[in-house]
Amino acid sequence: MSTDLAAAGARLDFTLAQQLTVIALCALTAFISHMALAVFNDGVRPFMLDFIQGRTTRTATTAVSFGLSAGFIFGLGAPMALASGVLNPWLVFLPTDILGILAPKRWLAPILGGAWGAVVVFGLNGANDLAHDLPVDFLTAMQAMSTPILFLFTLFPVLAITKQFGRLRGGIAGVVELALVILTMKLWPNMFAGALAMAVGVLMLIGFAIVKDLKQRRSDTAERVRAARPVEDPAADEDPMVSLFSASAARLRRYLPLFMVLGAGVCVLSQMHIFGGGEATSFLIAKGQYAEAAQVDFYRVFGFIPLIATTALASGAYGIAGFTLVYPIGYLMPNPWVAALVGAAVFAFEVLALSYIGKVLGKLPSVRDSSEHLRNAISESLRLAILFGSLMAANAMGGGLGILIVGGLYLLNEAMGRVVVRMAAAPAAVIVGGVLLNILYWLDLFTPVKG
Repeated sequence: MSTDLAAAGARLDFTLAQQLTVIALCALTAFISHMALAVFNDGVRPFMLDFIQGRTTRTATTAVSFGLSAGFIFGLGAPMALASGVLNPWLVFLPTDILGILAPKRWLAPILGGAWGAVVVFGLNGANDLAHDLPVDFLTAMQAMSTPILFLFTLFPVLAITKQFGRLRGGIAGVVELALVILTMKLWPNMFAGALAMAVGVLMLIGFAIVKDLKQRRSDTAERVRAARPVEDPAADEDPMVSLFSASAARLRRYLPLFMVLGAGVCVLSQMHIFGGGEATSFLIAKGQYAEAAQVDFYRVFGFIPLIATTALASGAYGIAGFTLVYPIGYLMPNPWVAALVGAAVFAFEVLALSYIGKVLGKLPSVRDSSEHLRNAISESLRLAILFGSLMAANAMGGGLGILIVGGLYLLNEAMGRVVVRMAAAPAAVIVGGVLLNILYWLDLFTPVKG
């Protein structure tokens, strides 16, 4: 694995078509953000309603977006792109959220977004080349993060099942996943070992949730019959908030052509295989395992559909990547033209179906809960994987001293109240530690680790 990633890590030069795609997409996403139609950061989206309705200023909303995004951009997005050689949404879309909201004029937003896209495609390769020429090559060392990220990420369905349905079912899911990982490594060595295990784990979680909801509905119906009460009108079972979402859904539908262009752009970027939708996906794309990358990002969709749908309906602002279905679909498309058509169709379907999805989720509380547990499990597994991988990178570039610096910076960040968000703190510490080790080398106080 390390050999494959070493080769991939040096590939940060983009073709002209790829450069133009990134720049154009950044310009488009900044424009859409300026119009408050969509943002990538899920934490920013709930604040957009006040902005849309004029209860807060553009400056205040920009401050919120920057505060919630800066740590992910510089602590996670940039390090992951440099380590894997693959772009990611934190580096591409979070800055355009900020720049789009910041721009005081509509025409300025796409200019600022396009400028950021140019920084990414032209500046990233230069930074990569510079870092690889240093005596302590911390970017090559960061490729050690790939193994813990890929394998620990496999466990997120087990964590979600345990949190929602108890230790017994969680333990069973853990045993099943471990057996499937071993089986895959033995029978299909060229396949990502966690792919089949994650598929079964997610299916088990969804199955448990649906069975629980169906049992609850049957129980409620039986209770009404025993109480000799008439069956209520189906509309009475709907979430009372659904009626409040219609205005937001109608607002998004008015801009359907623009969303279709956005879906086409994101899908084309994914099809070019220079972009990965997540931490694990970036390394799989770097290795050329596009089917496995599509599988991983497809499972993540289940954790984010309820969140994105409800926040979009409540705020009137959609997600820049929609339900993120365009990621896995794009990885598998044969060419950019087909990707553009399919991406546009997917976004059209998502926007038109938002109200219906909201109603369905209102009737499936356990499925909604599963989504939240999935998101939390993804965060927990990746947090441990990134921390462990960062310490492996620290050891690779500086031995015990590297671990001391990187681990110390991480602990200092915790003690200071997490100035950098926890997910991004460890990769940021690796980069800072790499710079410090190079300074120590130039001061003749440190000898780089060989090999």
